[in-house]
Order: sequence, then structure tokens, then C-alpha cells
Amino acid sequence: MKLIYTVIAMLAVSSVAMAQTSAVYGDANGDGVVSSTDVTVIYNYLLFGDMTYYSTSDVDGDGSITSGDVTVVYNILLGIIPGGDNHEYVDLGLPSGTLWATMNVGASTPEECGDYFSWGETTPRGGEEPYWNNYQWSNGSRFNKLINYCPNSQYGYNGFSDNLTELEPEDDAATVNWGSNWQTPSKTQMEELRTKCTWTWTTSNGVKGYRVSKNGKSIFLPVTDFYSTGQIYYTGFLGYYWTRTLHETTSYQAYYLYFYSSSNLKCTYGNRYSGFAVRAVRKQTH
Repeated sequence: MKLIYTVIAMLAVSSVAMAQTSAVYGDANGDGVVSSTDVTVIYNYLLFGDMTYYSTSDVDGDGSITSGDVTVVYNILLGIIPGGDNHEYVDLGLPSGTLWATMNVGASTPEECGDYFSWGETTPRGGEEPYWNNYQWSNGSRFNKLINYCPNSQYGYNGFSDNLTELEPEDDAATVNWGSNWQTPSKTQMEELRTKCTWTWTTSNGVKGYRVSKNGKSIFLPVTDFYSTGQIYYTGFLGYYWTRTLHETTSYQAYYLYFYSSSNLKCTYGNRYSGFAVRAVRKQTH
């Protein structure tokens, strides 16, 4: 406890709350960096009930502000875990409050496709054709006998015996690659984006895609196409974006957003081994 008060006494905390416009893992005060000040603001809440940075102090994303958040910051400062994964997001003013990332997982600009993942895999696809025989949920350590082939399966993500209908954090490409504040959108979140926003087919920095707008703000979803037969099929017109939601009755399929040029925008479902892009959302804690 003496150490706690010493840290608080040594560090000054700004009384002006800062608007968080990017997600930096471990950044409790929203200033864009992880520093000892972030330890202080968490302690100020825990010890004194200071609400100045309440909305950003849950750095581990578990829904509450505890000593665990302090541990995360310390581990980042000590280099034990990575931090500072600065991924920007946009508040489109959606009814659910969902915050959407400005670029795909694996991309460095909004126009890049980023990486291609099979549903439930966290390592990008590459080098071989995605199919059941090399899909981690039907082969190897995460063996999943498909419900159509083996109705008595007790393995993961069959939607029946295990009651898992959405990706767990350890199997979510967005969470594993970007940190605990992020996840692949659910079907419900993707449908909300599709139906509550204005979608405009356009070109951004030479790349075709959709400008998705609401309340004067927007994100850009570039054409992505898909990964198959050991290569990326890219025509410059198609878009495939995973959700984290398993199909209700056909467990070997999961939902994704699909578009073809300026038409046929819909949420549909397909084989889980397919290599699609992921546009992450901020994990909600309410």
C-alpha cells in the first residue's frame, strides 16, 4: 500500500478528460501512449473514486476496473506483454453503440485488404488451399467432426452439443491479433451496420469499396475477395468479411458480409474454412 501512495504522490494527473479516438492497449487516460500516468489514474479511481478517466480505465476489457488493469499497464511498461497497439475506431452513432475499426485486421491503411482468416483461426491463411483437411477445427489439436458427418460430436463449435454459437476470445482473429479490446463483429452487429448506415460504392486512393456513413462519420470497406486454392482471388469487385457468429443449423458454416460491386449487399453464410477478411469492432462491456 505504501508503494501505491508513493506512485500517486510522484505522478501528476491532468484534470481534463481526453477524448479517446484510438485504442491503445493499456492506455487508461486516453492520451495515446502507455506510461506510469496510466497506473496513477487507475489507482485514483480505485482509492479515491476519481471518475475523470472512468470510461477508459478498464484496459483489460473485462467490464470492471480492478487491480488487474494496473497489472496490465505494469506488464506493458516492463515489456512482459505487448502494448501500444494503436488501432483507430469510429463511433457511427449506431443504436448498439458499436465502435468500428477504420481498417481490416492485418492492414496498415483503410484501403488494404489485410489478412485472410478461416473462421475460428487466428493465423492468416497462406501457402495451401483452405479446405476441411487443413482447417484447424476439423483436423489436429482442435479437431471438430462436423455435425453433418458425426452427430454425436463433442468437440468445439458444432453449435449443438457444446452450445458455442460465437467465437471464444482465444479463437477470434481480431482479439488475438489486436488485443482484448477487440473482436470480430457478430452477425447482429454486421446487420446493424448494413441496415442502419448509408452505403456508397466509391473509390478511395485507387481502391474500390464501400463508404459506410452515418451521422457525418464513416468507415471504408475495401474489396477483399477471398483466399482459396492456395492463392488470393481478387477481381476488384467482391467483398467478404467474417462475423463471429456460427450458423444456427449448419455448424460447418458461419455468417459473413458479402457484396458484389454496388449490388447484392447482404449477410449470408459459407464454409468456415474459407479465407475472408476481418473488420474488428471494439469489445462492448455493457
